[in-house]
Order: sequence, then structure tokens, then C-alpha cells
Amino acid sequence: MAKEKGYVSFVLHAHLPFIHHPESEDYLEEQWLYEAISETYIPLLLNFKKLEEEKVDFRITMSLTPPLLNMLSNKLLQERYIKYLKKHIELCEKEVIRTKDDERLNQLSHYYLDRYSNDLHVFKDIYNCNLIEGFKHFQDIGVLEIITCGATHGYFPILYINEHTVKAQIAVGVQTYEKYFGKKPRGIWLPECGYVPEADKYLKEFGIDYIITESHGILYANPTPIYGTFAPIVSPEGVVAFGRDIESSRQVWSSINGYPGDFNYREFYRDIGYDTDYEYIKPYIASNGVRVHTGIKYHRITGKDCEKDLYNVQWAKDSAERQAGHFFDSREQQINYLAPLTGNPPIILCPYDAELYGHWWYEGPYWLYVLFKKIYYDKCNFKLITPSEYIDKYPLMQVSTPCRSSWGANGYSEVWLNPTNDYVHRHLHVAGDRMVELAHLFPNAEENSIQRKALNQCARELLLAQSSDWLFIITNGTMVDYAKKRIKDHIGRFTKFYYQLKEDNVDEKFLKDIEEKDCIFPDIDYMIYF
Repeated sequence: MAKEKGYVSFVLHAHLPFIHHPESEDYLEEQWLYEAISETYIPLLLNFKKLEEEKVDFRITMSLTPPLLNMLSNKLLQERYIKYLKKHIELCEKEVIRTKDDERLNQLSHYYLDRYSNDLHVFKDIYNCNLIEGFKHFQDIGVLEIITCGATHGYFPILYINEHTVKAQIAVGVQTYEKYFGKKPRGIWLPECGYVPEADKYLKEFGIDYIITESHGILYANPTPIYGTFAPIVSPEGVVAFGRDIESSRQVWSSINGYPGDFNYREFYRDIGYDTDYEYIKPYIASNGVRVHTGIKYHRITGKDCEKDLYNVQWAKDSAERQAGHFFDSREQQINYLAPLTGNPPIILCPYDAELYGHWWYEGPYWLYVLFKKIYYDKCNFKLITPSEYIDKYPLMQVSTPCRSSWGANGYSEVWLNPTNDYVHRHLHVAGDRMVELAHLFPNAEENSIQRKALNQCARELLLAQSSDWLFIITNGTMVDYAKKRIKDHIGRFTKFYYQLKEDNVDEKFLKDIEEKDCIFPDIDYMIYF
């Protein structure tokens, strides 16, 4: 068999902010998790399983972030997801009756009934409510590399003003990974791909070999990398950086000429939550009566500014197969062109938000399945590889410091620091300084004492407040009230404990209540801030 001229590396970033409200079932934001499970995580697992059963050797890398791992293993959220599915199955059964006079619609209502029923079967009977074990299986058999992320997706290029806060994000990210996967992660998805050289020493301290950066993090590195994004570079501290390939990203991401815009694909924005009679749909939308997405969508993209046609599952599959072929051919051409120009065989790094596959681009998981089969069976000049495998195979690389960068709009920090959200940072910085102060004031609080519990809760509240998601949501103008409430709640709780600890007067009842609500990182040790 001809030796491959180059490699393609898929990296999917699976992340959601920690949303856990035992006090109420009325938080719409909790559905983000349930939608992601049904539309992204289960479809990916099922397609990986199909590839395994068909003995297709493939490679993919995924970050499963600490907040997501904490939510997927949370008993209350597992129970609520089952409840969510049962409600959807009930709605689908009603839809089968409602659409009985329209053959095409009726077929689709049956399709959704089958999908949600299968989700329930897969979640409960196959994975015993534990999807983490599902992903771990594929890591154990060597086809999936799971990497970590900052503890709560805190944005390093702003947090590093107090380096202890960046160190804690990395430390808790690594500890959480070890708890679930029984070994150390080799790679980290920097939150928002936000790179600052100041983080490198902590990445090394906690055993991280490599990071994923945005394209210009490599292209503007110092000195300029000879091979651009087609070869990793290594920072003076010894952290390897892989940069996103621009061409392959555009083919998938672009809203203008990217694959997800294909007219045969499912239209995300048309949903029966908005289309059907209000009284009929009322039991299945928000508890306050606001119409929301149900996930049952009967239309295809069809075209720009035109009446939407009904979705056709087969046509969508045909498009996915055609586009998998196009992506395959494009990578062949790209590698043919690059191979003579690079020292080691070139690597094309394709990083995406995991939720693009299935949630936003409904056919995405099937597209991956078709593409991976094609790469395995068809004669081609490249192979799939994980970043770790590439480093092990080709350890010699250029020393260069990546440029400060992120993958947000315009490539730097303006998504997370702009006039809509800049007021947040002074609170985050003050809380960060205070957390370090607390660790030094109470360096060895007694095990199981109220003092120690309050100090650990302070660490949780700070980490939860630092989540970059809240800043992103405020900039985007989506669920702004919720994001602002979360920042206010976590900073407020942190500040209350800070003063109570200093006055040696911790309110036990309040602490117990907050420990139950903000129960992320049960094993956290506040001394990471020392």
C-alpha cells in the first residue's frame, strides 16, 4: 500500500456551560444539554459504533469539557433528560395522528417518533444513562482521543492578569479529566482557542503536550513558522501548537458556501414549536408559554427567501454523501500540493464545535461517518490521525511562540471584552485576587470543617463566574438576562462567603443550599490558588 503523503486531523470541541437548577424545572437553558445529547452526542456515538462494527479504522479527537462531564454524570440531569425524551415521544405520537392526512408530513412525524424513541433506548438501555462511558470506550479501543479544556472555559487572554486563575483553570481541567478517564490528557482545547504565552508554564506543569489554536496564532508566531499551519510548532516552554486549516474550515463552516447551507438539508429555524396551533403545542413549549424549538422540524433549507419545502431524509443523505466526496477530493489536492513543500508530511487540522455536527448541521454526524468510510476504503494520499499520534511520529518541529489570539470574531478578544460586557471583568479580577488571598489566609483548613467547605465553594463560584459563555451570550444578545444573572449570582455568592470566612461566621444553611445548586467539581481543593 502506498505510503500516505499527509494527514487530516478532526478535532470536535464538545462544550456547554454548567447549568444545574435543582430548585426549578423552568429554566429553558437546561434544554441546551438535552438538545446536544439527542442531536450531537448520541448521533456521534451511534456513527462511531457503526464504524467499529464495520471494522473501519478511523481517528478523531474530541474535547469533552469539565462542565459537560459534570453535567453528563449528574443524576438529576440524567433523570430530567429522560423526562424530556418522554415528553417528546408523547408529542411525536400526537404528531403522527395530526399529520395522518398528509403522507409526506406523516412519514416525517414517524421518523421523529423513531428517533426520540431510539434516543431513550440508547440512553437508558445501551449506555445506562452514562454517555461518558460511551466515549471512553472509543478512546480505549484507540480510535478517539479525548482531550481536556479549562475548568469552566475561562478565557485565558483576559484572566492571565492574575496567573493563579489561569493555573487553576488548567489544574481543575486536568483533574476532572483524570477522574473520568483514569489517565492524564495529552492535549487541551484552550477555551475559545484563546492563547497567551503566560499559560505555557502551567500547561507544562500539568503535563499537557499540545494545544489547539486559531490559524493566525500560528501564522503570526515568532519567528514565522516555515510551514504555516501545515505543521505544528513548539513553544520555548515545550508546548506543541496545532493551528486550524483555513480552507477545510471554510468548506464546512461558511454560511455562504459551506456544506451545511445545502438546500436539501434540514432547516434549523422552522420548528413545530412555532408553526403549530398554540393550544396544541402549549404543553411542550416553555413553562411561561413562550414558543420555543421542540426539535421537530419538517422543512428543508430549500433556498433563500422562498417557501420552504418539506424535508426529505434520503435527499439529505445524498447531499451528505456528495459533500463527503468533495471534502475528500479537496484534501487529496491540498496534500498533493503541500507534501513536496513541507519537511514532515503535512497535517491538515480541522477543528469545529462538536454541536455543529447534528445540532446546527443535522446531517453532520452522517457526513463524518461517510467521509471516514471513504478515507478507509478508497485509495487516497492521506490518513486520519490524532495530534498525539502526529507528535509521536514526527517529534522534530520548529520552535516558535504562537501569537496571542482567539477564534472569536476578528480573531482576538473583542467577543469577550467589549462595551456590552466589559463591566464583568473588574468583578472577575477582584474575585480572583480575593480567592488567592483566601488560600493564603487559610492555608490548611481542617478536613471536613465548615471553613474548608466554604473555601472550596468559593473556588467553585469563582470558576463558574469565569465561564466565557456568559460573556459570549451577552455579546451575541441571545439569553442575556440569564447570562447576567449567572455572573451576578456566582460573584454574589463568592463575595458573601469571602466576608463570612474573614469574619469567621459562615452561614451553614446558605452554604448547604449553594453546595447543592453549584455542585460542579465535588473534589475541588481551594489550595490550587495558593
